[in-house]
Amino acid sequence: MASEALAFYLFGAVAIGASLLVIAQRNPVYSVLLLIASFGALSGLYVLLNAPFVAAIQIIIYAGAIMVLFLFVVMLLNAPTEDPAKGYHVRMLGGAGPRHFGAVLSVVLVAELLWAMSHLRLTAMPDSAGANSSVYQIGLKLFRDYAFAFEATSVLILLAMVGAVILARKES
Repeated sequence: MASEALAFYLFGAVAIGASLLVIAQRNPVYSVLLLIASFGALSGLYVLLNAPFVAAIQIIIYAGAIMVLFLFVVMLLNAPTEDPAKGYHVRMLGGAGPRHFGAVLSVVLVAELLWAMSHLRLTAMPDSAGANSSVYQIGLKLFRDYAFAFEATSVLILLAMVGAVILARKES
């Protein structure tokens, strides 16, 4: 029991630390690599929750396919750093710059999280006897009940890739 708690805190700290470093990096390639580390820590948390299928999907789909797509887009756009251009610090919203606006949004997010946590009702977990726990049942539910959402997601990813290629195209 103590080792599970230690693993939980370790995975949680890695996930939070890597997620914070994702937005603190100026180099987008490092951000993508740190996001992969965050996804790996989340996968470890899923293993601790006795959800090995979700953990494997987290690694295969997010840390594998989606992050490779992000990395290709970053490399295709050839954006090595995030240095704002001159004139970027334009005042907006009554004299506040983009950093002030981001700080206000962060405070609003924290206030919303605190409000949501204060109104949280703790209830017992439902019995897992009727849960879809096998890969076969999850696949049936995904491709029968959620087939449209699954296909719409694949079309959106394809459109994002085409848009990235068009944006990175060199005019000759």
